[in-house]
Amino acid sequence: MPIINRLDSSEADFRERLDRLLAWEGVSDEAVTRTVSEILADVRRRGDAALLEYTARFDRLQRPRVADLEIPPERLRQALEGLDAEQRQALETAAGRVRRYAEHQRLADWQYTEPDGTVLGQQITPLDRVGLYVPGGKAAYPSSVIMNAVPAKVAGVPEVVMVVPTPDGTLNELVLAAAAVAGVDRVFALGGAQAVAALAYGTETVPAVDKIVGPGNIYVATAKRMVFGQVGIDMVAGPSEILVICDGQTDPTWIAADLFSQAEHDEDAQALLVCPDGPYLEMVVAAMDELLTEMPRAEIIRTSLAARGALIRVRDLDEAVAVANHVAPEHLELSVADPAALASRIRHAGAIFMGRHTAEAVGDYCAGPNHVLPTSRTARFSSPLGVYDFQKRSSLIQCSPAGAAALGRTAAVLARGEGLVAHARSAQYRTQDEEAK
Repeated sequence: MPIINRLDSSEADFRERLDRLLAWEGVSDEAVTRTVSEILADVRRRGDAALLEYTARFDRLQRPRVADLEIPPERLRQALEGLDAEQRQALETAAGRVRRYAEHQRLADWQYTEPDGTVLGQQITPLDRVGLYVPGGKAAYPSSVIMNAVPAKVAGVPEVVMVVPTPDGTLNELVLAAAAVAGVDRVFALGGAQAVAALAYGTETVPAVDKIVGPGNIYVATAKRMVFGQVGIDMVAGPSEILVICDGQTDPTWIAADLFSQAEHDEDAQALLVCPDGPYLEMVVAAMDELLTEMPRAEIIRTSLAARGALIRVRDLDEAVAVANHVAPEHLELSVADPAALASRIRHAGAIFMGRHTAEAVGDYCAGPNHVLPTSRTARFSSPLGVYDFQKRSSLIQCSPAGAAALGRTAAVLARGEGLVAHARSAQYRTQDEEAK
């Protein structure tokens, strides 16, 4: 039987125990921080030469030039054409659904004209170049390629540069095929903090980008955090999370599988089930016990559930909603009879999966909404990755003569109040012609 934490909202120390379970320190230790800092500085200073050395050391891949690490577009197309029909259809279906959803997110220019003729508005432009980091060590994630690259291309980004580590020169065909389907423009066989440095600062061969997106290990996450400011980043993501609210009427095997779907990611992943029905919670435990024997990643699941998983008994669904809003989960399943009623009361969640037939796993791959979501309670103030993350907004201001006079007088008063006389004069000069009429 899997070991999993049991919490009850009626107990005096409930909130304290819950907060201990939620706590996760994503901050790198001193050794990681020092290593990453050295790698970033080295790549910034020595460019391609440093990249070649780190690639040889960490990926055991010897190449005379960084240009030889670039994977040409025809190799991406070859990977796509070499897939079996089922895999290719799955990739293209997923990319198509993500693309259709993303098209609804595209921001548009707008403006309005005030009575005196002054025009105000907003102009939307895509980023020039985006870098996409794709893991390539323990596991390969073609879904991450689709989820990160497709919104960028929908936003109008002219160039998406992908980096992916290829230990011992091993290429993952699904990842390359996903790059072809998603419209990635350039791909380099680079990984680790050195790849992040190359994207942030540029080298003789790897072009500098404006924003870096995509998941990675602690070294990659630390590097992204350190280069933020030089470039934009999507987020520094923590372990995967799921919180399921269930009324006790869903097949317990379905719920057990949903919890496992996140617990199998890694030992730090978090799976929480919130339910007012105590006997039902025991039915889920029994289902987990049976299902676990079928899981190839059973030991990871066991460790995750024991360390950070929990079955949480609450008084009612109202209290379940309160718990969910406190947790602010990455993934929230509402496995209840009336999910819309509960969803309207959820304030903090990365993605909400509504109804008994909506498994979180479909959101990971092909539902349409992005699977790059805020973790570690950051859904309290941040949102899923989307087209808007690859677009910039510029304010538009065009004063008419009358508008310049009116605004200039107001600006001059405020500027003088701040002691900024040049500001005041700059604004006032435009008022003189209008006042002379």
